[in-house]
Formats: sequence, C-alpha cells, structure tokens
Amino acid sequence: MEISKAAILNKTHYGINIYAYVLKQYYSNQTVLSLTGRSCKIIKNPFNKDKETLKITIENNIAVHIDTELSSFKGDVFDFAQLYFDTENSEQLLIKISEALHLNLESKSKEEDKFFHNAENTWIAKCSFFKAPIRNVFPADTLWLHQIHSLIISTKYKSTTERYRKITDTKEARKFKANNFDYVTFSGIFKKRNDKELIKHSNLLTLDFDHLENIIELKKRLLNDDYFDTELLFTSPSGKGLKWIIRIDISEITHSEYFKAVANYLSFTYNIEVDQSGKDVSRACFLSYDPTAFINKRHQIV
Repeated sequence: MEISKAAILNKTHYGINIYAYVLKQYYSNQTVLSLTGRSCKIIKNPFNKDKETLKITIENNIAVHIDTELSSFKGDVFDFAQLYFDTENSEQLLIKISEALHLNLESKSKEEDKFFHNAENTWIAKCSFFKAPIRNVFPADTLWLHQIHSLIISTKYKSTTERYRKITDTKEARKFKANNFDYVTFSGIFKKRNDKELIKHSNLLTLDFDHLENIIELKKRLLNDDYFDTELLFTSPSGKGLKWIIRIDISEITHSEYFKAVANYLSFTYNIEVDQSGKDVSRACFLSYDPTAFINKRHQIV
C-alpha cells in the first residue's frame, strides 16, 4: 500500500499511535497516553517544558491536539510529528513516520514501478476507499484493485464479518453492516460519493448476487464466462452472495446502459438476477473477509 496520510491514519488508530511513539522518545519509562473514548487524559508536553498541558482528541477521524496553556500550540497529528521528525517536506514526513512505526507502506513511485514492470498490465483500475459508517461519503484513500484484494483476504475484516453473520434479526443486521464495514466505489474515484462527483471512471462494473443456493458453482461459472473476464470476485458480507467485478468500456455507451446489458446477459445465460443498485456509478460495495477471493493476475504486483 502506498504512503499517504489516509493510509497512515488507517494503520495508527487515527494517528494516536504516532503521538504515542513521539512521546515515548521523551518519556521512555512512563505511560504516555491513556485513551478514553475519543480523547486522552491531559499529559506532559515535551514542546512546552514538560508541563502537563497537552490534550489529544480524535475529531473527524484524525487525532488532534491543543495545549491548555499555549493557545498557539494546536494542530493535527502530522503537525505534532513534524516537530519531532524536523522536516518541512510533507512527503518525507510521511516516509519517516512509516519507517519509524514499521507500517510497511511504500512510496507511490516504487509501487508504480513494480506495477508497470509486469507486462500483463495494460491499464490501471483505481477506486475510492471509504471508512465506515456508510453515511461517511468522503473517501479516505484511493486504492488499486490489488490493494482492495489484499484487504479482503487479510484478517482486517474477519471479526466484523463473523459478527455480522451471527446476527439473525434482519433490521439489526442491516444496521450493523451500515455502521461497521468499510466500503469502496469500484466504478471510479470520487470527490464525494455521488454520481455527480465522479473524478475518473475505473472502467469497472460491480454485479451483486444475493441469496445464492450454490455459491461455489456460480463462482466457477463466472470465472469461466465466455464473454467477461473476472477482475475481482469475492463473497459478500452475508456469506450468501457474491461480488463480481468486471471490466467494461464506457467510451460508446453509458455506465447504466452497460449495466442493463450485462444484467440481461446474466439473466439469459445463468437465470440469475443481480442487485439493481449496480447501475449507479457511485454504488457502494462493502468489503468483507474472504481468504479465497479471486483477482485477475493483471492486477497483481510481482
């Protein structure tokens, strides 16, 4: 995964772990942070003569700070980290944070170099990534398809997926899914999750199959479809459906027209219906845990 503020915040509990790392450099033998809810107990500030005046909270999914004595001492976690790492270059700051906290993130240039050295790759599919809950309509990051696949096959969503599948009440299950699963817009990059806020289409289309009697059989048939190559295929959060991501060409027909054509093809060929929400270019797709998720080799970095 490439280095970005959103990627770092995602791996450091909104930046709280960065504050803890920096403070540990000054107070190695002390408990530096005590988090309660979305705020920390007031602690020592190494940039204000070690006075207990530093207050850290989480606001809008990022950790921020103020000093109760110095009105000018305020900002977010990256401002605070900059004081310690002593660099005015924002890209270098992110690299230093990633290396210091062992976040295993790579610079964009390195990742792109590896991607383009794979001769199978003739196009790039990038999508907007959103943190839960579903009411959050502003993207946290832009991810390549292989990065999304990595999230799905990792254990990141394992406990959430298992908890969701144990809920028997339909209304409760719907509420849990909306509040706990991160999601992506496979069909493109957005400024905001809204059809009118599309920045760039990814040439991807999502087909959602629910309440399947035989998931394994349909999975095999889709992977061997005569007309469409599968770019990504994984089991839905419920465990009873599939998310089928295919490549489309919208140079001559619209996204919604292409969706209708594919939906008709699937109905005729496999006698199955798809969720009609796929016709919307800004359609949200929840990410679940599926260690057997398939990704086309063209998207793999080698």
